[in-house]
Amino acid sequence: MAIMVTGTAGFIGHAVAKRLMARGESVVGVDCRVPYYDPALKAARIADIIASGGDFTDLDLSFADRQVLEPAIARHSISAIIHLGAQPGVRWSIDHPHDYSSNNLVGHLNMLELARQLHVPMVYASSSSVYGGNSSLPFRVSDRADRPVSLYAATKKSGELLSESYAHLYRIGLTGLRFFTVYGPWGRPDMAVWQFTEACLSGKPVNIYNHGDMRRDFTFIDDIVSGIIACHDQPPADNGLEKPGGSIAPHAIYNIGNHRSEPLMRLVSIIEEACGRTLEKQFLPMQPGDVMDTYADISAIAADHGYAPTTSIDVGVPRFVDWYRRWRAN
Repeated sequence: MAIMVTGTAGFIGHAVAKRLMARGESVVGVDCRVPYYDPALKAARIADIIASGGDFTDLDLSFADRQVLEPAIARHSISAIIHLGAQPGVRWSIDHPHDYSSNNLVGHLNMLELARQLHVPMVYASSSSVYGGNSSLPFRVSDRADRPVSLYAATKKSGELLSESYAHLYRIGLTGLRFFTVYGPWGRPDMAVWQFTEACLSGKPVNIYNHGDMRRDFTFIDDIVSGIIACHDQPPADNGLEKPGGSIAPHAIYNIGNHRSEPLMRLVSIIEEACGRTLEKQFLPMQPGDVMDTYADISAIAADHGYAPTTSIDVGVPRFVDWYRRWRAN
C-alpha cells in the first residue's frame, strides 16, 4: 500500500514525501509542474526525492484532469491521500482567476471523489488566507472565515465546504490544515523570505508593502511536515462529536502555524544579518488581497495531535539563507 501525495514538485509536498519515505512508507506523487515559478526548481525537488531513496512513484499529471487522474491512480494500491497540490498565491489570483477555479475547485473536488471511491482518509491543504480581514488575534478555527479578501482565499474556503459535504455524505475521514506562511529550504520563490534573501544577496531593491507595517506567523517547513504527518496518522473519528472547525462528521480543521506573529521588519533584520548585507527597500502601500496580520491559535492541533513547533525565525531564516546560497551556487 502507498500514500498518495499531491504537489510533490512543490515546496511542502516535496518535504512531506521525503519524511514519509524516511520512515519506510511508499509514496505515489502527483504533480503536473505548472510553471507558476521556475520549473527547474520543481524538477530539482523531484530529483531530490528520488535521490533520497525509498519507494517513490512520480506521476506527472494534473489532478484537475479527472479523465487522466483516475485511471493512473487505479494502477496503485492507495491507503491514504495527502492533498497538498494547488494553485498558490494571493496576488497572482487577482489577474489569473481561472488557474484557481481549475486547480483549487475542480482539482479539490476530483481528490474528494478519489477519496470517496477508494474510501481512504485525506489530509488537505487549506490556508490562513481564509480568515480574510479578521481583526481578532490570534486566529481561531472557530472564527468566521466567510469574508475572503482574495480569490485564492475564496477557493480555499470552498475546498473546506466541499470537504464538509463529503465527510457528511460518505463518512470519509478528512482533515483540513490552514497553513500560516511556510518557509524554509526548498521554499517558494514568490514568498517573502525567498524574495528578500534573493534581493539582499544580489543588491537589488525589493518592494515592502504597507510600508513594512505587517506581521506574519512564519512557520518553518520541518514543523509543518510534523503536523501534517501527525494528522495523517490519526484521521478524525466518525463518533458524532464536534471537531475543531465545528463539524460533527469525520472532518476536522486545524490551524498549523508557529503561534508567533512576527513584525515584517524583524524578518528583514534577520535576513540582513544572515546575508551580511543591507537590503535595499522600496516601501509601498498595501496590495489588494493582502492582510496586515496573521497569527495562529494552534491549541486544537496541539491537543489532538501533540503538535508543538520548535523553530523560531531566528533559527529557521539563517537555515534558509544557507540553503539558498548552496542552491544558487549549483
